[in-house]
Parts: sequence; C-alpha cells; structure tokens
Amino acid sequence: MASPVTATSRSQADFSTMFVLEALVHQGLLTAQQAQEILARESAARARVLKAKAQGGSKEAARYDVSPVELIAAFQVPLSEGRGVLDEDRVTEAAARAAGMPYRKIDPLKLDMALATRTVSRPFAQKHALLPLERTQQGRLVVAVANPFDRELFENLYRLAGLPIEPVLSSKSDILKSITEIYGFKKTLARAADDFATGPSVANFEQLVSLSGTQELDAGDKPVVQAVDYLLRYAFDNRGSDIHIEPKRAQSHVRLRIDGVLHTVYTLPAGVHAPIVSRVKMLSRMDISEKRKPQDGRIKTEREGREVELRVSTLPTAFGEKVVIRIFDPETLVQDIAQLGFEPDEKDSFESWIDQPHGLILVTGPTGSGKTTTLYSALKAVAGPDVNVTTIEDPIEMVWEGFNQVQVQPKVGLDFAGALRHILRQDPDVIMVGEIRDAETAENAIQSALTGHLVLSTLHTNDAIGAVARMKDLEVPAFLLSQSLVGLMAQRLLRRNCVHCVQETTLTPDELTSLMVPIPLLPGGVRLLKGAGCVRCRGTGYFGRTGVFEIVSINAELKDLINRGATHYELVEAARRAGMRTLREAGVRKLAQGLTTFEEVMRMTAV
Repeated sequence: MASPVTATSRSQADFSTMFVLEALVHQGLLTAQQAQEILARESAARARVLKAKAQGGSKEAARYDVSPVELIAAFQVPLSEGRGVLDEDRVTEAAARAAGMPYRKIDPLKLDMALATRTVSRPFAQKHALLPLERTQQGRLVVAVANPFDRELFENLYRLAGLPIEPVLSSKSDILKSITEIYGFKKTLARAADDFATGPSVANFEQLVSLSGTQELDAGDKPVVQAVDYLLRYAFDNRGSDIHIEPKRAQSHVRLRIDGVLHTVYTLPAGVHAPIVSRVKMLSRMDISEKRKPQDGRIKTEREGREVELRVSTLPTAFGEKVVIRIFDPETLVQDIAQLGFEPDEKDSFESWIDQPHGLILVTGPTGSGKTTTLYSALKAVAGPDVNVTTIEDPIEMVWEGFNQVQVQPKVGLDFAGALRHILRQDPDVIMVGEIRDAETAENAIQSALTGHLVLSTLHTNDAIGAVARMKDLEVPAFLLSQSLVGLMAQRLLRRNCVHCVQETTLTPDELTSLMVPIPLLPGGVRLLKGAGCVRCRGTGYFGRTGVFEIVSINAELKDLINRGATHYELVEAARRAGMRTLREAGVRKLAQGLTTFEEVMRMTAV
C-alpha cells in the first residue's frame, strides 16, 4: 500500500519558533542577533497577534494558537537591498526549505471548492489549519498545512480521504482565510440553490417551453446577498478590474480580469444565476423585471476607507442575462501624470499640451487601453479653484468632485453634441468630451477649441496620426483641424514584470528580427528581464501595468500638411522628424528598461 505521507522523524512540537529562527539565520534572512531579539520578545509578539485577531472580529481569538511563522512575521524585519520585509510568505518559504517540504502560496483563483468541501468539514479544516488544494494525476491529495511535522494529522487525513497525502507548507493566515472563503461561499451557494430547487432559472432559448412553471428566488434573500458581497470583495482583494458573470447551458461562470487578462474563478449552479443577477440589478438601480433589453447602472461602495465606483452592464444572451461589473478605484483611475508610464520627454510634451489656454488634444486607442485614466489624470492636473473643468461622458466613469460632470442621456435628447453646446454657456475653461462619435460633436469640439477652450477627447484609431483621417471622415474641414489641434496621442497598456521574481533574460535572433525595430541604447544600459512567476504575481510573472505612448506634438510643418490634405504616410514621416516614437518603439524602450517582456510588446503593439 502506498505510504500516506513522506516519512519524517519529527513530531508536531518540533515546529517551534526556535526551529524557524534557526532556518532564517541559516538562509541569511536574519542575523543571529536579530533571532535572539525576536526570541526574547516572543511573548509580547504573541499577545500582539492575538490582539489583532480579536480586533479583526475573530470569534476564536482567545483560543487561537499563534504559529511560529505568524509570530516572527509580526516583527516585520526589513530585508536587505530594499526587498521589503520578512512577511509570512517569506518566513513560510524559508521554513518549508528547512523542513524539506514544498512551499505553496495559496492562489485564491485556483482553489478547488468542490474538492475541499467534499474531503474535510469546515470545523476539521479550521481546527487543524489545513486545506485540500488538488488531486494529482498520480492520485495523491495535495494538502496545504501550517505545521510540516504533524504526522498524526497526515495519517488521519489519509484515512479520511482514502488517498496518499502530499503535504505542502502554506502560511496559516492564508489557509484560514481560504477556508472562510471556500466554506462560506459554498454554503451560501448551496443554500441559494436549495431555495431555488423547484425549477430552472436560466432564461435560455432551449428552455422557453418549460419556463411557465419557474419559481424565482427573491434577490433579497440573505444567501444571495452574501454571495454577491463575497464576489465583490474577492475582486477587490485580487486586483480585479472587471467581474464577468456569464450564464451557460448547465451552469454559470464567474471570470475576473486582472492586469487586462481574464481568469475563470468560479462555477456557479445554474439555479442561482438569475437571483445573483437580480441582486446586482437591485444594487445598481436597474429594472429587475426587464430581462429582454441591455441595461446600465452604477454601484457606489467603500473599500478600506475610500469610495469605489462600480459600473454595471447587463446583456441578454442565449442562456440568460450576462453581467459585467467594472471596478473604478479612484486611486487607479485618477493618478498623477508621473505615474502613467510616460518617459521624461513624453511627460514634458503632454504637460505642455494641457498648459495651453486653448486647443484640441486627442487620445486614441482601443477599449481598455487606459485613455480614460490619462484624461482624468490630465484634468486632475489642471483643475483648481480658478479653473472650471467640465466633462461630458457616456457613462460617467468616475465621480470626481473637482470636475463638473455631465452624463449623456439620449432618451431625453441630451447627446454629446447637445451637451457640448450647452456647456459653452457655462463659462468653461477645460472641457473633456468622452468620445467624438459623430460629425456634430466633432464640429462643436473644434469650434470650442478655436474659441478659447482647451478640449480633450478620445477617438478609436490604431495610431496617433490616424486621428487626423478620422476627424476628416467626420466632415471637419482640414483648415479648422490644423488650427485647433495641439497634440495627438495613441496609447496601450503593457503588463509589467513582477519585481519580486524578475530574472535576466535574452532574446533569440528570431525574436530580435520580429520586433522590427532596434533595441535602443539607454544611458543606464539595456536590462532584459522577465518575471519567472512567484507567489505575489500568482505565477504569471506580471504584476500591474504601465502605459506606452505615441506622442505627436502638432508643429508648423504638421499644421501645413494637415491643411494641405497630406497623406497618412506624409504625416507620419513629418511626425517622426518631430521626434515621434511609434507604439512599437515605445514598447521596445520599456523592454530595454526591463519593465516588460518581448511577449507583451508583441501582443500589444503593431509596427
């Protein structure tokens, strides 16, 4: 019979503060003196951890057993070379090496909810600080544990699960947090599904005949309320920018967009999809009874003491209503211009544009390329008690008190063009038009720029110079366009290398050729780096995003060429003579600085 666990001669009590401190000293993460100081102050640190648990609302704080890892991490000892502090993850990783056991950072996006809840009960999991993670192809059960030497626990698990146990060491805090999320959310979904067990809830085309007997769960029922609250908190904790709740034939999928890439995080029972959608619609003040038409709404909530805007969109699909919740964190959407990713010369150019008393600035790029963030950040830079900033948006992305924001409402005849006409009577200094979509809006934007206002807007074009042709397509006369334009900018967002796991890398000759532009020689030298994947970036090698920009300042030569109706090629050549870098060249510059990877540059930019 297979051995239940890897053999070890140690007992549960051997996983002590002294054992972990010795491991940290041996691995060069602590000095012997630091270890002695921690040991001398062990009792005070234990009390501090228990007090934090009590303040955090833990009902079991009085009986909580503080692990050696938690105790040492409470001291927040700084690491060398500015690598942060000795937190629970680093202490656990060092302890795992010393114990000869694999370390595993629990990824909430990859937890197997069904496996965990089928294998052990919640009280058992909490009592022993363990969590089943996966079943390997060899038929072993991978279990996250907080004590690598608890052989009795591993043997009990072996008898309970009927599978050989493969323990991995994880931080106790991560295990307990994941237990709360998995068992709490699973219980909530099960209760909601039981309440709705009398019939199908998904209004899909294949079930139209059988819908007459459907009984719908009240969206205000507590399990559904808890489920929606959990999904929102989950997205906040994992840096999600969008939540997709998508109905399928037999179930619903929840996907989360992180750093521009979608990840499937949950599969929901089909029966709870409609109640969850109804709950979201209630929160965003939509018409719950209307399921045949797309709807838009907003939710305002609070996270860590600051307000967060959520924009909600519903869309009828073949299997029911799909919901997308876009998260607008003010700290992400409205930033200082220096944080957007501009190179120094690009930042100087952009700031010179928004310092102009009048003119038109156009930012181009596809949906999700960061145009709104750029415009909001520009408005934040110019707004003040002596400047009247007014925006026209559809919809308002983020409510910001420093601006006067107007929501386009086509149902009452208030479109972009109409709103812009009325705004001109409001004595504005700076106007932001969310998007120039039609000839009338384009004409009004040009006239506003020519009559003493600074106008910022967006267009959907692939490059910066393409905005000229697009404006001409909207029937803007060339001579007016040449006189009003101040600057054109195209942008994209590239995922940044995770600073915790970057490694030196090189490019193959084929990769260098496929870039189609040379890697620039930088004053500090070229550093080609790539994230190897670690616990902080969830194994992706990327953490966060940075902008790349194609900047075109409209000089006398470009004004003349626009006025004379020059071709796209002639305008591009003139812009390059004026110092423009293409998006690909800007991306390669980020690559040479070690900020991103070859794959990201190729994925997000074109020659």
